[in-house]
Amino acid sequence: MKETLKKYAKRYFIDAMGAMAMGLFASLLIGTIFKALGMIPIPVVSGFLTELGGYGATIAGPAMAVAIAYALKAHPLVIFSSALVGYMANAKGGAGGPLAVLVIAIAASEIGMLVSKKTKVDILVTPFVTILVGGILSATIAPPIGVAASWVGSFIGWATEQQPFLMGLVVSVVVGIALTLPISSAAICAAIGLSGMAVYGGVASLAASNHEGLALAGGAAIAGCCAQMVGFAVMSFKENKWGGLISQGVGTSMLQMPNIVKNPRIWIPTIVASAITGPLSTCVFGLKMYGAAINSGMGTCGFLGPIGLILGWFGGVYPETVTALDWIGLFLICFVIPAAVSLGLSELFYKIGWIKKGDLTLPE
Repeated sequence: MKETLKKYAKRYFIDAMGAMAMGLFASLLIGTIFKALGMIPIPVVSGFLTELGGYGATIAGPAMAVAIAYALKAHPLVIFSSALVGYMANAKGGAGGPLAVLVIAIAASEIGMLVSKKTKVDILVTPFVTILVGGILSATIAPPIGVAASWVGSFIGWATEQQPFLMGLVVSVVVGIALTLPISSAAICAAIGLSGMAVYGGVASLAASNHEGLALAGGAAIAGCCAQMVGFAVMSFKENKWGGLISQGVGTSMLQMPNIVKNPRIWIPTIVASAITGPLSTCVFGLKMYGAAINSGMGTCGFLGPIGLILGWFGGVYPETVTALDWIGLFLICFVIPAAVSLGLSELFYKIGWIKKGDLTLPE
């Protein structure tokens, strides 16, 4: 019984989750990087890269579901059918889209495999069953998963109204954790308008109320997300080298989720880093986000967190003068402090045996 549980735990929480992160990276996150490159003003090229990046977000659900089915060693027709399942699950799941895709794609793939290659009309039966099961689950359980993810947003919304130290601590840690979990921190930040700037009907205007608190909270959110991505990239460098540094530091810390499931202690250094950089952001450097709220939940993915902060400074409505302290704070909060804290704590954990060689190795 114990061995069976281990087998399925590895299958669903390590293999499938690792594949889902890869699928997310190969669609939404690489698309985000293209969009960031599209900000460079190069005639024709900029527009093409921005458009290409937009399509990456569109196919994130199918990419994750197909990756999951592939990791489960599903038959080809099950894998191909998972694309539609993933699209619907991600769309219905809202901020919890990636988690919905993980749960539903696993269920649809496993049930699809029960009928795959069992009949003479397999080309009809397998896609029909896989997509029907995935569709029913997407319609019934994906929305509640999205609602559960939105509770995180409600908690963050409460935190934005607290005094700066508590706000910085809570927002940084919670949004940073959300970034690494299979839920969308960017969608949560966008949904609650985590920026001093709100966008209504495509027209930018100052948020009607609490824009100062939202601006500080947006800066703290960026701090927490950067702490996760930069932290994991640096502390796992000895195992993953430059490829791991780039894929986590510019891609997503979600790649570490299978390893976190195996050894949750590897998450402590980056969470501590978030808990340090958040209050520093709000209380010491006063980093205020007046860019797009969605960028508050992006961290260093395509460097869109820091880029969003900078664009907000020079967007025409930032109420203060940008000083050298702002630039120093940005660099320290987003890169230097997360790297130093995470690396220092991880080295301590290696010495006391909380982290062992191989614990941070990314799945191939």
